[in-house]
Amino acid sequence: MKEFTPVYVPVGVPTFHMESAQDAFIRSCTVLKALDPRFVCPAEKLLSIDALKAYLEPLDPDLIVFQNLTFANAAYMSEVLRKFNCPVVLWTLREPVIDGGRLRLNSLTGAYSAANTLRAFNRPFFYTFGAPEEESLKHDLLDLLTAAKLRHAMRSLKIAAIGHTPQGFGFGRALDGEMMNTFGAELVSIEARELIDRAKGYTDGECAPYLEKTACLTCGFDKTPEKNRLDHARLYKAYSDFIAENGVGALASRCWPDFFTAFGTPVCTVLSMLNDDGVAAACEADIYGALSMWAGMQISGSPVFFGDPVSLDEGENTITFWHCGAAACSLARKDTGAVVGVHPNRKIGPAMDFGCEAFPDATIFRIGREPDGKFRFFLCEGAALSKPKQFTGTSIVIQTDNPAKEIVMDSVCKGFEPHFVVIKGRHAGTLEALAGFLGLPVCRY
Repeated sequence: MKEFTPVYVPVGVPTFHMESAQDAFIRSCTVLKALDPRFVCPAEKLLSIDALKAYLEPLDPDLIVFQNLTFANAAYMSEVLRKFNCPVVLWTLREPVIDGGRLRLNSLTGAYSAANTLRAFNRPFFYTFGAPEEESLKHDLLDLLTAAKLRHAMRSLKIAAIGHTPQGFGFGRALDGEMMNTFGAELVSIEARELIDRAKGYTDGECAPYLEKTACLTCGFDKTPEKNRLDHARLYKAYSDFIAENGVGALASRCWPDFFTAFGTPVCTVLSMLNDDGVAAACEADIYGALSMWAGMQISGSPVFFGDPVSLDEGENTITFWHCGAAACSLARKDTGAVVGVHPNRKIGPAMDFGCEAFPDATIFRIGREPDGKFRFFLCEGAALSKPKQFTGTSIVIQTDNPAKEIVMDSVCKGFEPHFVVIKGRHAGTLEALAGFLGLPVCRY
């Protein structure tokens, strides 16, 4: 994959106060380089179209931070848009001095000119305002930079569909053309039986490392019947080999009924282990659920919870998310550890069976698909509470910032899918920026 390249484009004209412009230029370069050392910055201010052209000529940016050091007319932005089609952040500088004297920069009028041109080109963009050292501005720039990096990484993502969605779960299906066109990711497919057949062909010795790793990271795995433990290890190796051979970064796997009826052992704990291995792994073959997981893992640097909203408590202002038992071991409460049990419906193990640990900041996220094929983001923030396991399987209880009942009522009426992702940390700003870069609407609760 080409290395992510952010580019700073500071434009202006020499008829304004050049001492103020130079000071802002140096301070802006310092801030951007601190956010990401890869930022490409010019050696000097770009005070003519010819200087802008010469600077842009060798570049291949993945993000452009366009800044009016002083007022500059629409030709400057037009030149950028003529050459590149990548995310643009428009940054206006605060006027440094208001003393009844000369207007030193007039960056804001330049921003209006540049934004008008962006609209004329029908290009989505983000706008931020402030002097280089302002914390709110640096926060905005960091969100936008992180979102641009995520968009760049998504364009080299290979996501796998392992088997088909069960009947009635069509919301999780994806088309390879839609996936590539909207997100830039490559969708590959394989039948679940192919991995089952591969798993059956391994020897106990080949699977021993996978058996040992699961035993090390879980609690009570030894209580699972030996055949199911060995079959889990075979399946874990089959999935791991497939991932490595094909460069897969995320997957959505069919789970029931095949792994119970055709293999005799659930895939739940395999998916749990893969999530801790850094591979976003969703169950019930929910491809856009897996893509949501991958985005959350990239942003937070840690596994995410994938599950159904199953309970609402207006008194606590909480929504409980639950699933059968595929949550990453590292999400488990420290007082219980990653307990292994049985699948709640089929009563066959191993499947994870624990409540998740508390964390003070959480983001609920979903990449949703509308019936007409368009996409949208669900976003909500809150906190994960310290709660024991709520039901057989894995669960997490989120106290939302805004009224939980209103969130449930509105998202149900808007027809969102029944699978959501819970991410550690507050990342709504970054994900909202990602939606903007992708040209997608956001439902933020």
